[in-house]
Amino acid sequence: MGWFSKKKSRLPKQKKGDKKLASPFEILKSSLEKTRTKISSKFKNIVSFRKKINTDVLDELEEILLESDVGVGPTTRMVQEIRDAWQAKEIENTSEVYEFLKDRLKQALKEWDVSLKVPTVSPIVIMVAGINGAGKTTSIAKIANIFIKQGKSVMLSASDTFRAAAVEQLDIWSKRIGSDIVKHQTGADPAAVTFDALEACLKRKTDVLIVDTAGRLHTHDNLMKELSKIKRVISSKIENAPHEVLMVLDATTGQNAISQMKLFKDAVGITGIVLSKLDGTAKGGVILGMRDEIDIPVKFIGIGEGVEDIQVFDGDAFVDALFDG
Repeated sequence: MGWFSKKKSRLPKQKKGDKKLASPFEILKSSLEKTRTKISSKFKNIVSFRKKINTDVLDELEEILLESDVGVGPTTRMVQEIRDAWQAKEIENTSEVYEFLKDRLKQALKEWDVSLKVPTVSPIVIMVAGINGAGKTTSIAKIANIFIKQGKSVMLSASDTFRAAAVEQLDIWSKRIGSDIVKHQTGADPAAVTFDALEACLKRKTDVLIVDTAGRLHTHDNLMKELSKIKRVISSKIENAPHEVLMVLDATTGQNAISQMKLFKDAVGITGIVLSKLDGTAKGGVILGMRDEIDIPVKFIGIGEGVEDIQVFDGDAFVDALFDG
C-alpha cells in the first residue's frame, strides 16, 4: 500500500469571502469545466435532438471526443464499443450512450494503481522529470507539501542545475513549505547534488527525498544520459531506489503531452504521471488517451496555482466530473 489513497487528496485553502470550503469533487468538477463543456454539453445537444442511436450520432460523438484531445486510438475504440453495443441491441437510445460510456471509462481507469510505492524503511526517494515549462518545480512543492501535512520530514534535491533560476525557484518553495533543501551552484553536476542530498537525507533520517531533474539539454540523448546517471547514483546509495519516477506533464498541451511521455518512458522508467494545469485547459480528455496509449498511471493532478491545489487521481471522480452537469 502506498502513503496516498484516493481519500487523502488535499483541498485548496479557503479563499476570503467563501461561505464554505468546496469538496474535493466540486473542486475537480470546476477544474474540468472547459473540458466538460466540450464533451458533456455538446453530447447533451445530440440527446436533445436525436432520441435513437444511428451512424450520424456515432460520428458526432467521435468528433466531440477528438476535439477534447482524447486521441484517435482511444476515440476509435470507445466509439466502436458503443457501435457494437448498439448493433447487439444492448443500447438503443442516445440517452443510454452517456451512462454506457461513463461505465466503460471507469472500468478502464480502475486498472491504474495510483498509490505511491514506498519502502518499508525510510526514506522514500522520488525522482521527478519533465520538460521546462510543464510545471515541474511547482508540482514538486505540492507533493512535498502533502507529505509535510502528514507530519513527514521532506528534503528537496535541486538537481536541475542547467536551467537558469531553477535552483532559486526550488529554494523559494522549500522555504514556503518548510522543507530542507540541498543545492549547489547553477551549472554544477546534477548527480553530485543528488549524491549530497542522499547523504544528508540518510544522516538526518529524513522521511522523503524528492529529486528535481533537468528538463532540457542540448539533445534528447544528453538529457536521457543525465537522468540515467542520477538514477544510478540514487540506486547505488539506497536499495531499490528511486521508488517512484514521476513525470510532470502539462495538460494544456493535450496530445503533445503523450508524445513527451513516450520519449521519456523507456529511457528513464517512468512509474507515474503528474498532470499539471488541468484547470486551465479544454484538453482534459488527454487522460483517457494516456490510459490507452502509454498506460502509465496519472497519480496526481494539478488543479490550480496554490501549493495545496493538487489531488490524488481518482478515476471514478474524474469521469463523473467530466460528464456531470
